[in-house]
Amino acid sequence: MNSIIPFLILYNQFLLKQIRQLLLFIVKNIPLKTPKQDITSPKYRKLTVDRLPIIKQPEKLDYKQLLNDYKSKHGKELKPVKSRGKNPVSPDVVCHRCGAPHTYLYDNTGGRGQLLCKVCGLRFNKDKKDFKIGALTCPYCGRILEKKKERKQFNIHKCTNKKCPFYLQSLKNLSPEDLEEYKKDKHKFKLHYIYREFTVDFFKVDLNSMPKGSVNFTFRHFSPHILGLCLTYLVNLGLSTRATSRALWEIHGVKISHVMVSKYAKTAAALVKPYVDNFDYKPTNYLAADETYVKVRGIKHYVWFIMDALKKSILGYCVSDTRDVGPCILAMRMAFAKFKDFPAQALKFVADGYSAYNGAQQQFMLKDMDFNLTQVFGLTNDDPVSEEYRWLKQIIERLNRTFKFSYQVTNGYGSGEGSNTHVSLFVAYYNFLRPHSYTYWQPLNSIPELESIPNMPAKWQKLIELSQQLILSQQTP
Repeated sequence: MNSIIPFLILYNQFLLKQIRQLLLFIVKNIPLKTPKQDITSPKYRKLTVDRLPIIKQPEKLDYKQLLNDYKSKHGKELKPVKSRGKNPVSPDVVCHRCGAPHTYLYDNTGGRGQLLCKVCGLRFNKDKKDFKIGALTCPYCGRILEKKKERKQFNIHKCTNKKCPFYLQSLKNLSPEDLEEYKKDKHKFKLHYIYREFTVDFFKVDLNSMPKGSVNFTFRHFSPHILGLCLTYLVNLGLSTRATSRALWEIHGVKISHVMVSKYAKTAAALVKPYVDNFDYKPTNYLAADETYVKVRGIKHYVWFIMDALKKSILGYCVSDTRDVGPCILAMRMAFAKFKDFPAQALKFVADGYSAYNGAQQQFMLKDMDFNLTQVFGLTNDDPVSEEYRWLKQIIERLNRTFKFSYQVTNGYGSGEGSNTHVSLFVAYYNFLRPHSYTYWQPLNSIPELESIPNMPAKWQKLIELSQQLILSQQTP
């Protein structure tokens, strides 16, 4: 009887493993249909991101060629305009389409601004560049957008057409109470079409950089084993740099300052990061994203995480001082780079209702990287989408709680480099060293070189060595 129980336990574990593999196969190859979300309440209107504008690309003409064509067709030259009005066309005004000088332009509205080109027949406003190459136009009414505001990283363009179908439909969706409030305070409602044009190309931002304050691992006073002990206490056990310094002295008799522990951590984070970011995770088509806040010198910052919802590995991460579209794009770039072939619409990207994810999706569409964004609103399942995808949101929330456990002992970071260091080392530990119940208390990603190493300090040293080998191989021509 005693010999059967171990056999049954092993057989049960084998069945659980087979069930997990079958679930992964079903989820990866049979994607669920995402019902469309219909958000019409004005409370959620400012959380939505409108569709991309239409870039107006008019035909650019040459007035000299048009004059020659006119002469060959009619047998005579096209005569300039003889202005007899009180408001002659200014000499510095030219036609926006063909470049004809002011001598071929009519004052079409008696000094109110509209001009008519005699050469190409274009009507345009002399004070507005409304016929320029690459002009942004409203996708609903075709009116050229007006630039209303200039922000640090983007410009806000707005369609001010009162007859725009988008505006009329938004106005129609308002309840009588909201309509009365709209007449009093229009700035509380978003009814017009709005587009944010980013002035910073977040797709060219370098994702890898060496932090300030890092040192080279010459180990004049300490050994690589001491480095492994520092990282084990600091990252695995979640101690602060001062507590790590005290533990090394009281337990191992090693006298090392907390400043040196911090420098070791910064350098180790920079060296491990290429290996963590370039590892072949073989991600599934289900990703979950969320952001949580931290304090850097008492000021609120944000940590963005994007993880494989099925395999639990962290694929993208970023620390930023703003909760905006830019850092969201950087984290998504890092996650999408893990795919050898981008799955496009087969990708299920689940996040909360924050509008930064909609804006980031729009920017990826401009790069021909469209994907399926599903947003889970609120804390309760009040709609079919939240009920179906709540489990994906809960997975990323559990990751945030795990991260907060290691962050709380720091009482906030003292610098931006410190926050980047801690997050990079946490991701390396979470993906390659931390035991998880999901994988029967084994690391999420198996590395053969680490399996035979008996203790954690030596595993940190080996992980750094593997990353150094990767860096050298990438530098070799």
